[in-house]
Amino acid sequence: MRRNVVRLLLAMLVALAACLVGPGSPAQAAVPDSPAVTYTNPIAEKRADPHIFKHTDGYYYFTATVPEYDRIVLRRATTIQGLSTAAEVTIWTKHTSGVMGAHIWAPEIHFIDGKWYVYFAAGSTSDVWAIRMYVLEGTGANPLTATWAEKGQIKTTWESFSLDATTFVVNGVRYLAWAQRNPSEDNNTSLFLAKMSNPWTISGTPAELSQPTLSWETVGYKVNEGPALIQHGSKVFMTYSASATDANYCLGMLTASATADLTNPASWTKSSTPVFQTSAATSQYGPGHNSFTVSEDGKSDILVYHDRSYKDITGDPLNDPNRRTRVQKVYWKADGTPDFGIPVADGVTPQRLSSYNFADRFIRHWEYRARIEANVSPLADSQFRVVTGLAGTGTVSLESANFPGYFLRHKNFEVWVEKNDGTSAFASSASFYRRAGLADSAGFSYESYNYAGRYVRHYNYLLYVQALSTSTDRADATFYAQ
Repeated sequence: MRRNVVRLLLAMLVALAACLVGPGSPAQAAVPDSPAVTYTNPIAEKRADPHIFKHTDGYYYFTATVPEYDRIVLRRATTIQGLSTAAEVTIWTKHTSGVMGAHIWAPEIHFIDGKWYVYFAAGSTSDVWAIRMYVLEGTGANPLTATWAEKGQIKTTWESFSLDATTFVVNGVRYLAWAQRNPSEDNNTSLFLAKMSNPWTISGTPAELSQPTLSWETVGYKVNEGPALIQHGSKVFMTYSASATDANYCLGMLTASATADLTNPASWTKSSTPVFQTSAATSQYGPGHNSFTVSEDGKSDILVYHDRSYKDITGDPLNDPNRRTRVQKVYWKADGTPDFGIPVADGVTPQRLSSYNFADRFIRHWEYRARIEANVSPLADSQFRVVTGLAGTGTVSLESANFPGYFLRHKNFEVWVEKNDGTSAFASSASFYRRAGLADSAGFSYESYNYAGRYVRHYNYLLYVQALSTSTDRADATFYAQ
């Protein structure tokens, strides 16, 4: 009874909204600023600690740790997906003796003041765990064919285990962030930040931004490492990796105002829980050591990271070569903070579908019923992989991101998320013709495969498969891919 009253009130509000905008003129959402982008994971097998840099020459440049830990490699392509098949070039090889002779880890490539720079960590042939940070400088338009020179070690406060250097600019100031063992602390590495006087030299006293103290930062090893920065609006976000490099590896995040003194640790707030971690449901384990890039159209932020496709590892995880480079879209919450969701399943990355006439509402599942809702949490409840239709013949099916094998399907003309039982009846009810949006051709409408003329539409925020007759109906049946 109570639910019926609520639905009646919602229907009255919807009707009132329709009256306010006038007959035949349903409210319209703007075309999303960040339309859907899709990639097929993994991007690169046996490549850990990935870094992808989009340059002004139209190319993406990709580097990563190779499992032999003996060299620095580069690829380039005009698309992120193209990196998966791009030729790989070795630009530098470890020294045969002395420093930079072992454990060549976590390279990053940057273009600064007209030259290329690669930041990386390396041990010594006399002590492979004497890990320090080093810089290469490249001269030439194409870094794969550039002339590379060693600029030496980045000197910090201590001669101690240090790695994972990254550089970025905020408000015209260039910074270096990295991980290092603080001799006065009982842990493996903490996070540090300093301004730079040139691309291979820090200036001033480094600030310690974070040390591993939380339970999820200290599993196996007490680690904060692999910092990466992304700016969105008036805030900056520094992700970092924590715990051992097995299935416990995960991402945490620090947040600061872009106008704050970033070298003041008090300017930063640490997340109390991981922002990205293992998902057994999608068979992705130990996601971490990320970087950020942007989509080909420049309208979406892309998370770049590595993980494994299995949980159990024999021996030291560092000797397991099967970390893979993966990518997926970053979504932004209404409060301006990033939502990374879960590491999605291998294969095509999922999309979100927003309502044409309720811009902040997305198709999601809640207790398996499909509906539209704002501020969806968890994010993956509103992510669907658009795959070849289970019924074939030019159709598509929409597979849940966090319940692989479950699809949007209609039963009794209501739309639910249910597990594919392999029957032809399920395939028919879970297959749709993806049409140009009935209210806006920039969007999409989904016509039922087995009930021609019936479309997925929202009514009282729940999804149904119905015949359409009015402009409001057509607006309710139009969605944008994000």
